[in-house]
Amino acid sequence: MALMAPVVHYPLHQATLDNGLRVIVNPDPSVPVVAVNLWYDVGSRDERPGRTGLAHLFEHLMFEGSANVTSGEHLATVQSVGGSANATTWFDRTNYFETVPTCALDLALWLEADRLASLQVTQHNLDNQRDVVMEEKRQRYDNVPYGDVMLHLVQLTFPADHPYGHPTIGSMDDLAAATLDDAKAFFATHYAPSNAVLTLVGDIDPTDGIARANSFFGGLAASTRPVREVTAPLPPLTGVPRREVTATVPADAAYLSWRLPASDTPAFDALELALAALGDGQTSRLHRRLVRNDQIAEGAGASTTGLIGGTSLGFASARALPGVAGAQLEDAIVDEFERFIADGPTTAEVDRVKAQYEREWLGELARFDNRADLFSSYATLQGDPEAVNRRLDEIRAVTIDDVAAAASDWLATDQRAVVTYHRERA
Repeated sequence: MALMAPVVHYPLHQATLDNGLRVIVNPDPSVPVVAVNLWYDVGSRDERPGRTGLAHLFEHLMFEGSANVTSGEHLATVQSVGGSANATTWFDRTNYFETVPTCALDLALWLEADRLASLQVTQHNLDNQRDVVMEEKRQRYDNVPYGDVMLHLVQLTFPADHPYGHPTIGSMDDLAAATLDDAKAFFATHYAPSNAVLTLVGDIDPTDGIARANSFFGGLAASTRPVREVTAPLPPLTGVPRREVTATVPADAAYLSWRLPASDTPAFDALELALAALGDGQTSRLHRRLVRNDQIAEGAGASTTGLIGGTSLGFASARALPGVAGAQLEDAIVDEFERFIADGPTTAEVDRVKAQYEREWLGELARFDNRADLFSSYATLQGDPEAVNRRLDEIRAVTIDDVAAAASDWLATDQRAVVTYHRERA
């Protein structure tokens, strides 16, 4: 008996305020809470050479106080009403979000509007949060096994002057050199209603939600949205750039990366399925080969990182069992990629990864906070939050031939970059 494919359609109500802020409301009264999600169309790709790290720095500065909120009070206030709040930064965006009881929606909107209107960008706050970010880099990148792998892969995969050519956390030398004027200019340029999307998901009437957004944000001054230069797609890598890292790590490891097309292309959809077949889960090719059959790795996988600025990233990796060298892992990964390209995926593989994608996508949409983030994402990066409702149909439409062709075009093993970790031995 054939299973019916679930139909996904979340009603969306949209408006653009006079100052350019885009507002999206998805009513869902199933739980008496509202997810408040604010995306600013600024990430590390918008930083200029010599001043990297500012996008991520502002993720921290936004909690340092505004005209009516003291340092640390934003988070404490949201938590005091039973809510949660956080923020993240990536290559393509910075997002801020709260989930609060319905009765606290006005509070969350006021907090977000107040810091957009009157963030305290002071020398004290800059110095304080600069130190926090530097400590974060030490704890999350420098002093964690394999923690710096993304830094290495980004440097190998992109030209140094490419918008994606530096990690989101930025250069600590650049951060140390950043002045208060640099910080103020960055905020004035990128933190404006016209450069933001506000999404509300949950127990809220759409008309009321838009009216509330207007009451808190509508009085903020309009400004010209920053113009970003169009970044041309990069061709696949050549020459297999590589980096050997000897470090205090538990075991040797191999990390491979490829340039992929932008995340809003059909080819990227096909590559998501290809890399899932190769390395997502215990039934994937890499796990079966390296972990189960050859028993040379404790774990192996492959994945994509979708980016909107012309070029995305594909990854494969494995961590060795004792006595196994990183080069042996790389050889096995390369062999499986070459087999996949030569023979193509099987129908069973494509069906499996489509079902897996569907399950994960529906799981994301089941949570108000994740759903709001997806609507903000598609509105910001692709200009259309309704694309969330079409996403499963797009994945279902990818054929086995599409997957095979995309893998052949983009995952050739002579188009990879490689970082190999060698365990430091006494």
